[in-house]
Amino acid sequence: MTKEELYKHLTYVNSSRENRLKYAQMVLNDKSLFPKLLSILFMLDDKVSCRAAWVLEFTCNKDLEVLISYLDIFTKNIHKVHLDSAVRPVAKVCEYLVKAYYSKHNNNIKIALKPIYQERIIEACFDWMITDQKVAVKAYSMNSLYLLGQDYDWVHPELKTILERGFHSESAGFKARARHLLKKIK
Repeated sequence: MTKEELYKHLTYVNSSRENRLKYAQMVLNDKSLFPKLLSILFMLDDKVSCRAAWVLEFTCNKDLEVLISYLDIFTKNIHKVHLDSAVRPVAKVCEYLVKAYYSKHNNNIKIALKPIYQERIIEACFDWMITDQKVAVKAYSMNSLYLLGQDYDWVHPELKTILERGFHSESAGFKARARHLLKKIK
């Protein structure tokens, strides 16, 4: 399947869980579609990029290691994603990567998620924390930053400052997650 054919398929993706799973399974069944999916995701001003992001999230939820060969491309471009419907799944994929990296179980992400990729995720997450993003994006970001702060000693103090600064003006969901992480940081 060409990139153009995949693009056409992605125009049929909707927000239903079943639908996104169907297209994620299509990508997992033909892994040659994965780089094409990423390419469409990074067509930044195209609404279909959001649909590609939804499929990426579900694909990575099923098999995160499919992303390993593309970590450089993924982490180089995540900060460019700006459409709300695309940012949330990209932030979620970052959280998947970070959680896998810090998992007690052996996996290939522990080897593949090199410091340069971690630093790019940190940068994107901090950007999402300080810009006008939905609470889900901020929640995924703060969780990723908390975990990465175990190896980057400057991350926790910065995260703490942002959480405390936003605590009174953010939503209840933000406050609940922030309160939980602030207790862990102190």
